[in-house]
Amino acid sequence: MDEIATNALNVLFEKFWIIRDQEPDMYRTIRDREMVLKRHLQDKYGLELIVHRHFAKLEKIPVEPQSWMGIQTFDKTTDYVLFCCILAFLERKRVDEQFLLSDLTEYVAEVYPGFEKIEWSVYTIRQSLIRAMREVIGFSLIRTIDGHLEGYQSDTTEDVLYEVTVYAKYFMRAYPDDLTRFRDEHELLEQEWRRRPEDMTRRRVYRALRMTPFVRRQGEDDLDFQYIRRYRDRLQDDFIETSPFRLEVYRDVAFLNLPEPKTMYTYYPGRGSIYDVSLHVTSMLLETLEKKELVLGHIYLPFSRFKRLLHQTKERYGHGWSKDYREGSITHIMKEVLKLWENWELALVDDIEEMIDVLPGISRVIARYPKEYEEKRESRDE
Repeated sequence: MDEIATNALNVLFEKFWIIRDQEPDMYRTIRDREMVLKRHLQDKYGLELIVHRHFAKLEKIPVEPQSWMGIQTFDKTTDYVLFCCILAFLERKRVDEQFLLSDLTEYVAEVYPGFEKIEWSVYTIRQSLIRAMREVIGFSLIRTIDGHLEGYQSDTTEDVLYEVTVYAKYFMRAYPDDLTRFRDEHELLEQEWRRRPEDMTRRRVYRALRMTPFVRRQGEDDLDFQYIRRYRDRLQDDFIETSPFRLEVYRDVAFLNLPEPKTMYTYYPGRGSIYDVSLHVTSMLLETLEKKELVLGHIYLPFSRFKRLLHQTKERYGHGWSKDYREGSITHIMKEVLKLWENWELALVDDIEEMIDVLPGISRVIARYPKEYEEKRESRDE
């Protein structure tokens, strides 16, 4: 695979789709390298590349669904329900057909699932609708002809005129089976693997490494992790050839590392202030940890102990944090750190048992202040 095809491959993994009218050069590149890309994606990942005359799209199916794989701007279940209702509404429309926001809200109110009737007079419901509509527009499923969506947030009589695009008919993935026969997403994924059982372990490994932050060892009989250990050199060569990532393999965890940050990717640690806090908490945790506390690389912490750890971390490192965390309560800091860790598969949180399962991979990135910074600070305090 040449450098041009490699760049196209990485773009396909990072974007939902590449629309020809919006990115004509990248679309043309994918079209020109279509066969090379399809062979690689099918052989290594078992994934399908769709090249349509209007767009190119890689059907990215994870090994295991995770909560962080959702739409990042959505923060309530209602957001997703309304989004699906909007998709159902668009299924009834022709390409280039125009409709009013009031027509959409009337339809959604009729088909909204559950016993409770949806009330557009409720401000939080309107907020959910606006978040869902912004994503529909962002995916280019509709275009705004006249009016402003934000006006509906404060005035339910505000109307907007939209037009259905050709992409609305291709957003949902076509599936050969009746989805109502599956009890949950796990059954759906199992059926997916049964449809393509050949080289399943290899494809699971490539997908997991490329599409999730970490691949953790689940036990001595973990076939996926055994594959990574046995073929780590081959995997490393493949990722060096086809991506900017480098493979790292440890006793209980494996992952792809990005040696140099690139704007196209989302990586840990990022640039936000919460990452500074997270890295300092990790450093303090590893300092106070005893080896016997590790179980397959996991660390189990009660909420009470984690709060004490946050107090210690804040006392040592808090002077250099942003104001929000420097002056924030331990409860606030704990909430933000655990949210970040869960999103990056660094921890699992059980609110009922008040326990934190700190996962393998947490120790790979830590941070302390430079020695010069600490010396200057100490001299100022004297």
